[in-house]
Amino acid sequence: MREIQFIGRLVCRFTCLLPLFLAPVVCRAQVATVDVLVTRDNGSPAVGDVVELRNHDTGFRRDAASGATGRAHFDAVPAGSGYLIRIAGEELATNLQLRANESKSVAVTRLDTIVVKASRRSTQINAIDGEVASGFHAGELQNLPIEARDLSHALMRLPHVAPATGFFPEAPSISINGANGLFAQYLIDGMDNNENFLGGPKFPMSTGTIADVSVLAASYSAEYGRTGNGVVNVTTKSGTNDWSGEAFYLTRPGRPLDSSTDYPTRDLSGNSVKDGFHRDQGGFSIGGPLLRDRTFLFANVEYTRDRKDNLLSSPALGVNATVPGQNRSVLASLKIDHQVSDALHLTAFADRGDVQIQRQGGGLDGGATFPSAGSVQDRLSNRLGASAVYRWHDLTSETNFGYSTFRWNYGRPLGSSGPQVTVESPDGLTAAVVGNPGYVFDEFERSFQLQQKLTLSHGPHVVKVGADALHSHFALAGGGNVAGNYLVQLNAAELAAVQSLGRGAALGVNDIPVTATVLDYAVELRLARFGQSQAQLGLFAEDQYSVSPNLTFTAGLRWDYDSLSKAGASSAEKDNIAPRFSVAYRLRPTLALRGGAGLFYDRIPYTVLSDALQQNTTSPAFQSQLSQLIAKGLLPADTSLDRVTFDGNLTVNPPCPQGYLNCPTPASAADLRDTAISNERRILNPSGLQNPYAVQWSAGIQWQPRSDLTASADVVLAHGYHQLRLRDLNAPVAFLPDLANLTPANIALLESLPSDAQRVALAESLGLVRSVAAADATRPIALVPGGARKIIVTETAGESKYEALTLQLQKDRADDRYGYRIAYTLSRLTNNTDDINFRASNSNEFGNEWGPSVNDRRHVVSTILYLYPFETVTLSVAGLFQSGQPVNFIPNTAIYGTTDLNGDGASFSDAYLGNSDRATGVSRNSGRLPWSKTVDLGMRYAPHVRDGRFEMSADVFNLFNATNLSGFANSATQSNQIQIYGTPFTQRNAGAPRLFQFGVRYWF
Repeated sequence: MREIQFIGRLVCRFTCLLPLFLAPVVCRAQVATVDVLVTRDNGSPAVGDVVELRNHDTGFRRDAASGATGRAHFDAVPAGSGYLIRIAGEELATNLQLRANESKSVAVTRLDTIVVKASRRSTQINAIDGEVASGFHAGELQNLPIEARDLSHALMRLPHVAPATGFFPEAPSISINGANGLFAQYLIDGMDNNENFLGGPKFPMSTGTIADVSVLAASYSAEYGRTGNGVVNVTTKSGTNDWSGEAFYLTRPGRPLDSSTDYPTRDLSGNSVKDGFHRDQGGFSIGGPLLRDRTFLFANVEYTRDRKDNLLSSPALGVNATVPGQNRSVLASLKIDHQVSDALHLTAFADRGDVQIQRQGGGLDGGATFPSAGSVQDRLSNRLGASAVYRWHDLTSETNFGYSTFRWNYGRPLGSSGPQVTVESPDGLTAAVVGNPGYVFDEFERSFQLQQKLTLSHGPHVVKVGADALHSHFALAGGGNVAGNYLVQLNAAELAAVQSLGRGAALGVNDIPVTATVLDYAVELRLARFGQSQAQLGLFAEDQYSVSPNLTFTAGLRWDYDSLSKAGASSAEKDNIAPRFSVAYRLRPTLALRGGAGLFYDRIPYTVLSDALQQNTTSPAFQSQLSQLIAKGLLPADTSLDRVTFDGNLTVNPPCPQGYLNCPTPASAADLRDTAISNERRILNPSGLQNPYAVQWSAGIQWQPRSDLTASADVVLAHGYHQLRLRDLNAPVAFLPDLANLTPANIALLESLPSDAQRVALAESLGLVRSVAAADATRPIALVPGGARKIIVTETAGESKYEALTLQLQKDRADDRYGYRIAYTLSRLTNNTDDINFRASNSNEFGNEWGPSVNDRRHVVSTILYLYPFETVTLSVAGLFQSGQPVNFIPNTAIYGTTDLNGDGASFSDAYLGNSDRATGVSRNSGRLPWSKTVDLGMRYAPHVRDGRFEMSADVFNLFNATNLSGFANSATQSNQIQIYGTPFTQRNAGAPRLFQFGVRYWF
């Protein structure tokens, strides 16, 4: 509460200084600035020329005179397409594209009273600032082969962006600058679109709503915050004076057209699918004037359904059946723009996303999970807001407000809410899993955002100041099953009784004999919805100073506050001050140099706090362990146990003397909260957290040799500090294996033993493996009933280093029958943490963790060729060629009998990162997979039909059916990036084979 009051006071003090704060109106930032540089043929500035910026589609028109440096400046220009520039009646730079928050520069040369058309083109070099960015406008997105109109599939083709290896199936599917996708900032029209529990987009954007999308990779304005990585900035479509729209249908028919593969592909959510996959997608959009030149509407609605089959296989019960399932999503967007006067522009928007991902039971290649234990993952998003931009002389005010919600119910039961039962046959093999998903994860986020910005143009200066406050409240119902999870075994008679029921796929909990032997029982003692708030505030000031017609300096200062940095300390961090600087120098109208440097702070994902609450406990024994850590100097002397502990979830395993379906309830097993020994518990960091940040440098050159051709080269360097990772406060002493005993003879002897237990025993005697008991004996404090073996805390002490050179060449269509984009990135990202759940493989020796990032690629080549052989035909060929991603080598159980060489035991985070111990003598991510090579083909035939066009399309993904072992979005634990050291390569998955997508669309 104190953090909220603190932010409130700062916002009040800041906004009290804003003379044009428009209390009655609210807005979202969806405007741009345009600078037109007018020079004479001798290079001197042309002073006093009247420059007209106009958009026939919306009725926008504004004039500005060129100043002493020859620049005519236009503030608060609504983002969109179709802008043109006129001087003395001559049109220049037609069809300008403006994205939200963009600074656009255009250069023209004046000969007396005649204006030379030196820039009739849709793209201009950036001679305003050092921003390193690239993107697509709506026309390019429409012609690209993109699966299901999904934005992320297009972003993967931009420089500094690559398909991501994430750490859970639904993780963001792109990585910017090689970094973890959780830390990219997603914006819609300048406002937050992040799912703030973990990261990634909250409302999934379809290309049907996008006018322009850009990825900002480095040296961007102080206006952008909450990321030390990159920004995905979407500008949405608006209505115009002409009614336009589309109705479409897309299908991915699947087999037999799709090529066969032994490996699953992924649906749009990142989850694996295989047999019986078929997608249908349809929707419409409409945009136009409600009042010409005044009020405009744009609406978009899309529905998608995936059909997919799983195989339910239980030989013991004689069940072998196909279980059909489906995913579905509904995306809807509405936007209304209203021009009250030449000085005041208002916008209102609403977005709704309803995504359901079904786990219907069975498995991709067979499984014994029956439909009664199936589940549905719900991802529900809502965004509401409105906007106003007000101009008064040289001063522009933008006021932005948004309200959003996000619900992520990860395992809504398809069947009952009762117990889960895993049934073993007499031979000990799993015969069935019935009853319930066995866990609860239902997270709800509610956010409010308020932005206020002022821009003042005064002579050669454009000064911008602003405040951005985002308040989110989270509530999570998570943990195990309060109805209990059973592991039971049937004898031969009981198994025969179940078989005789003939229930097939409808088998449920009550079909299991009550006489079944209970082998294990687990129950959640405390299932409660709990959570806290996150308050984020950013203040910034920036001055763009035109020193001369060709030289512009931009200096900015940003301050960020994040209440989650408090963690278990007494207060949050308040010193996140980030200076930023950039320069742009135009050597001549078609050649510019640019560069920048600055600090960029990350937000802290709420899950860092949520995990520390959920996996925490206030048991007296655990608090006693913490007191011992304080006494040993492993926790600060001023640690407050009340601030670092919380009464979180706890699943226990009580004895079950009453038998099947009569095991103890949470109430009757409540005493185990203070007596059960947990393998792992977490606490809030008593020293607080520091927001991660990056120091970035960039330098580049842009050249436009002719009106339709642009080339650029950029160098980007970034050093990340205070990166998130996990530390075990009660870690055992680091284990050093006796390498002298790792001889070929001993290896051969270990491999010859018939069981893992025998291999472990011999490996321990040779000093190659340490037992859990031996490791526990070296922990600073002993295990006690009610306490924990591992005491985990999130710390901000990791680092990363990124270096990149990017070359780009882009040719627009102009009057030709072709266009292309070619980008090559040579880069390297090394770090000593890859994720919020990253832990050192050997105690806390993070110095040994330095290595390539899981998303590091040294070479990425993206090529796009657009061909227009006829007026009604468009062909696009898009290639993505990437060098291989790293491989992390783990121990060979055929030698050691275990992958836990140091005896520190399994960790909660292993399920996400697969970060078990590394093979002896091998550094992290030291291997490499081969190159990935993918070529996609898009074909469009769109003849005229009445006032519109009827388009037929066919897309072929992975045209040459290449088998790619990396270079595609996937989850780390399922990837080929984890291999057993010293053994032949094991292929776990592969990129999608050749796939087909067909569509029809009517647009006007």
